[in-house]
Amino acid sequence: MVAIVLLAQNRAWAQLDEPYEKPPFNYSTAQAHDAVAELQARPASALPWTGGGKVILQRLLKELRIPVESQVLVFSKTSFQRQVINPSRPRAIYFSDTSYVGWVPDGLIEITTIDPQLGPMFYSFNPNAEQPRFVRDSNCMTCHGGQFVRGIPGVFVRSMFTDATGEPLFRYGSEVVDFRTPFTNRWGGWYVTGKHGNFLHRGNALAHEEDGQLVVDLSHGANTTDLSNLFPTKSYPRSDSDIVALLVLEHQTAMQNTLTRASLDCRGMLAYQKNLQKELKEPVTEWLAYDSVKHVFAAAAQQVVDDLLFKDEALLPPKVEGSAAFQEGFCRDALRADDGSSLKDFQLAEHLFKNRCSYLIYSECFRTLPAELKRRIHSRLVRALDPATSDPRYGYIPAGERLRISRILRQTHPDFRHLPDQGAMDPGQGFEPAPAKDKPASPSPFRVPLSRRSLRCQVSRSGVTAEMGRQ
Repeated sequence: MVAIVLLAQNRAWAQLDEPYEKPPFNYSTAQAHDAVAELQARPASALPWTGGGKVILQRLLKELRIPVESQVLVFSKTSFQRQVINPSRPRAIYFSDTSYVGWVPDGLIEITTIDPQLGPMFYSFNPNAEQPRFVRDSNCMTCHGGQFVRGIPGVFVRSMFTDATGEPLFRYGSEVVDFRTPFTNRWGGWYVTGKHGNFLHRGNALAHEEDGQLVVDLSHGANTTDLSNLFPTKSYPRSDSDIVALLVLEHQTAMQNTLTRASLDCRGMLAYQKNLQKELKEPVTEWLAYDSVKHVFAAAAQQVVDDLLFKDEALLPPKVEGSAAFQEGFCRDALRADDGSSLKDFQLAEHLFKNRCSYLIYSECFRTLPAELKRRIHSRLVRALDPATSDPRYGYIPAGERLRISRILRQTHPDFRHLPDQGAMDPGQGFEPAPAKDKPASPSPFRVPLSRRSLRCQVSRSGVTAEMGRQ
């Protein structure tokens, strides 16, 4: 127990050294502007939160406009509520485009909502307390404060093998999952309902060791549609853990982290430039004056566009079948072009979406990015979507799909309403930042993002082999 406390303390101290805990952000002490803050300001939130955990959960989902159909279930002991999580009592997670709620029967409710300037904000809510209230919870930052997603407060999905109690078998690897992760590597420690043909994943499967070797049968968890023989599903609002919801969650968390990183890195560099100009007694400018600042903005814009357009997306099975209820709920608020198409239209055959440009381009996080960064993102995105340019970086997107995405953005997104029907304009028109005066290069005080460690597994009839690599 002492070791656990010391580990938590060490991580908390390390968090204070993160760039987001320093000016101009001051993450932990800054006033939050997110969905929970808005909820607390509404008169309805003053009503007593009564009725027990499941009833309070359903009310909270309604208040935060999170569809209950988004339910996914994780049984690995990877939350600060690990003592009450196991394969017989998994942790349920629900999400919308901007909010996430986690709940364990008889446990706490965990809430994560997105602040457009600061990124994810973490709260806990004890439904069993005499006077339940939202508490901004620093315990969440032990994992979400930079341990698994470096340098930013992050949201993420992890995959790992677990034993029959839900205890992770870390010696066989663990990875943060996103839309680039091979299908076979996903969902270790999760329940998964849905059909996916002959492709295998790690969900629904428990592992153990024999003679120092990992033993796990991935076929045991394949194409599962009923979880009632694995745990008491009636304890939860729904009985499923939808495969399509999991695929969406993995894309969304990755895209959100990219937007958070781009925002914090670029806002930090703008503050750095302003302070340096004051020290050098130079005019304070809004445009980017130093090469080091321009470099950070260019790198951030490239990463945002790459992730918006699903660059390096892992191949999905030829056919994925999930819950129609989730898909209907997810698409209910989709912004649609005149022909009915949207960025939330599912393909579920080799790729998740029919029109591969992330719907988080509509998010407040994207809309409030620094203007100089947005201009660079827009310019790159227009070039990427122009069929005439044939940008090899995005050559995996067919010309017809590029035109569909351009049409959807032109008709639904205020930033892109001037786009021509056939991409005939100069790719940079209207977006390129004003020319900057030459300034001396200066070193960046912000870290270059670290490459991510990942587990790569090969599945054969003889079992699973794992290899740690860098991604």
